[in-house]
This record gives sequence, structure tokens and C-alpha cells, in this order.
Amino acid sequence: MRRTLLLIGMLLVLHVALLAVKPSGATVADTSEGLDVGIVLDVGGRGDKSFNDGAFLGGERAAKELGARVRFIEPGEGSDREAGLRLLAAEGLDLVIGVGFIFTDDITTLAKEYPNVHFADVDYAVPSDSLGNPLPMPANLVALKFREEQGSFLVGALAALVGKSKKVGFVGGMDIALIHKFEAGYRAGVKYVCADCEVIAQYAGVTPEAFRNPGRGKELALSQYQQGVNVIFHAAGSTGLGVFEAARSTGKLGIGVDADQFAEAPGFVLTSMVKGIDESVFQAVKAVKEKRFVGGVQQFGLAEKGVGYVYDANNRAKIPANVRAKLDSLTADIIAGRIQVPSTR
Repeated sequence: MRRTLLLIGMLLVLHVALLAVKPSGATVADTSEGLDVGIVLDVGGRGDKSFNDGAFLGGERAAKELGARVRFIEPGEGSDREAGLRLLAAEGLDLVIGVGFIFTDDITTLAKEYPNVHFADVDYAVPSDSLGNPLPMPANLVALKFREEQGSFLVGALAALVGKSKKVGFVGGMDIALIHKFEAGYRAGVKYVCADCEVIAQYAGVTPEAFRNPGRGKELALSQYQQGVNVIFHAAGSTGLGVFEAARSTGKLGIGVDADQFAEAPGFVLTSMVKGIDESVFQAVKAVKEKRFVGGVQQFGLAEKGVGYVYDANNRAKIPANVRAKLDSLTADIIAGRIQVPSTR
């Protein structure tokens, strides 16, 4: 009896804590065969035209195509994040997904506490020992990882080939290892096609707020453009929207991230380095539905079509045929292992 009362008390506390959290749900068919899925979004929430929106699209697709009942939670501060995950896990959902590396510790703890719930985390930071060897993960947790450095390599080469300057720019959000992967790949791509080109790289901050500060993004971008940069690649969440504002005001170019961001500044977006976040979320739900969920690390790179860059009617005029052919060749070389793209600075 005492344990039951304690459990009820804990759930009441969680519900109170989540009063400040903004939930939203995908419309789904009412089917008894559908899975119950909960998705907790990252800092910035819906409308970032990037990371979170990709996860939302994946959830919506799972609702429409797989009959999943999907709940979304947009957390406010850090405590809301953990509370949101815990609430979904305590309700016994079939799959709970965290969107972003900042969920790593919380989702690892919960996976151990709720072994009968499946968990997935986009950009999960796999723990390692002092020698850098990966540590075991809970069997009911899958890390959805991307080879961002490979896609970044391609847009780096593109920036150097069409930028008409020996200087190219990079604006990162939070100064962390994950965003360093983007910078490392971008820098390697630039140097591969232009050994004497300079990469100017700057970061918006050292806390998660660095991913939602468009004003800071614009400030950094304007500084780089004034130094002679003509193309800037951002990996900064909604902070990158400020980069596009700077590109528009100076008549220069920006490169988007995670999703096609052409619509943010038509005519001033050279391309976007895209990640299949929507596909990774959808596949995680599908694996649970088909009872073939396997914990561990799933990698999505060029070979798996998990990363790439946008080339379509909106930007074809900015990418000459010979440059497109060069990028196709680089893609083939990376997939074949002839080019090893660094993932650290």
C-alpha cells in the first residue's frame, strides 16, 4: 500500500512539473494495433525549420503510415526535459524518443529503470571509458547517430568551389563535440579542393541556448562576411536563421543544416546539408511495430543516405555542372573508403 501511494505521489509531481511544458499531438487513426509513441523535442522546439521539425515529420509519418499514436512534448527548461521523458516512460508507452544529445544522461537512466519500454535518442552521445572505448548501453535503447562530417565535407567542397573567395565561414551553435563533427568535415572538404583556403569558424556559445539565438548568429555572420567570406555554413539550430538574415542583407550566401532551408532566404541559400532525422525516427517506430527493435548504435551516413546536400531546381543555377560532377565523385570516394573524413577537429 505504501509503495502504491508513493508511486501515485511521484506521478502527481510529474504532472505538476509538466504544466509548463507545451504538448502537441499528431492526428492519427484510432486503431487498436497502433503503437503508443512519445517524442520529446530538443531546445528550440517546433518551428526551427531544422532539427526538431525533422523529428516532428518523422513522428507524423509514423502516425499516418504505421497507425502509431504519437504524443509530442516541447520542453522548456532542463528539468522539463527529464520530467517529460519520465512521464512518458511511466505511462508505459511502447517507444519513447528524445531528440538531441542533451537527453543522453536522462534517457540512459530511464532505460535502466524501465526495461520494458523501448527508447531511442537522436544524436545520443555514446559513453566511453578513459581510453575512448564505448561502454555498454541498455539493451532497450538505440542511439540514432549520423555521420554529419560526411555531408559537411561535401558542402565544404562546394563552398570552396563556388565561393569565389579564399575565405569560407562556419557558424556553430553550442561549442561541443557534436558540432565539431560538422566543422571538421566542412573544413576537410574545403581543404580537399582548395588547400590554401582559410576557414573562419565561430560558435554562438557554450550552453544549449546557443542553438536558439538568431541575433548572435547574425552578428557572427556579418563579421565573417566583412572579412571577405562569401559563403557560411551554419550548424546552429534556430541561431542559424540569423546567418540567413546576414546573407540576405549583404547579398552573400549561407548553407543550411539538417533540413532544406531554402525557404528561409530564397536566393541566398546555396544548399543545405541534410540529415535524415525524419527517416531515423520513422524507422525506430517501424522497428518496434515489426518487433525487430535492436538496441545499440545505428549509423546513418552517405552510404545509408542518412546525410547529403540539396540539389534541386531552387539552387541548380548556383552549382555548375562540373562542380556537381566533382561532388558526385567525392561522394563515391567517401562511400568506397578512398576518402576518410575526420569527425574531430
